[in-house]
Amino acid sequence: MNRCCEVRLAGAGGQGMGLAGVILAEAAMREGRNVVHAQSYGPESRGGGSVSDVIISEDAIDYPRVRTPHVLLALTQQACDGHWRAIRPGGLLVADLGRVRDLPCGDFRCVVLPMVATARDVVKEVLTANMVALGVIIAVSPVVGRDALEQAVAAGSPRGTAAVNLAAIGAGIELARAGA
Repeated sequence: MNRCCEVRLAGAGGQGMGLAGVILAEAAMREGRNVVHAQSYGPESRGGGSVSDVIISEDAIDYPRVRTPHVLLALTQQACDGHWRAIRPGGLLVADLGRVRDLPCGDFRCVVLPMVATARDVVKEVLTANMVALGVIIAVSPVVGRDALEQAVAAGSPRGTAAVNLAAIGAGIELARAGA
């Protein structure tokens, strides 16, 4: 990982972008890094835009908002359309194969995998697409290590969901290894 890594997790309300950001931030803290996490939502409680920004740094963080993400997760077309232009040159776009059909071109790498379908069909819980996505991200980019992420999932998952969330992280890692 670079000394500083900006990550933007974007999707629809109800897809768990906030929880994914909290867990990613916790994983980075467990590795001894400095972290800033911020969330924003559209006005709708479900279906509107949802963004979770995480800045991870070896050094002090001087600005608390993601400006040019190293990594952008887009779980919907709207999220992709609204945020891809901010990806820094050489960055990474991780997009859902079933939900993002119009992929942008730019000076960044694209990883397009069926994260929502994997949550539904492999993990058997569509609400774990956020955790599948985190598994994909750590498999294709050194944002945080697997051990730290799994510890953060175990500690930060809502009551009764740690096991399924850990399974989803593993499914995402396997999905990325098979398809990236």
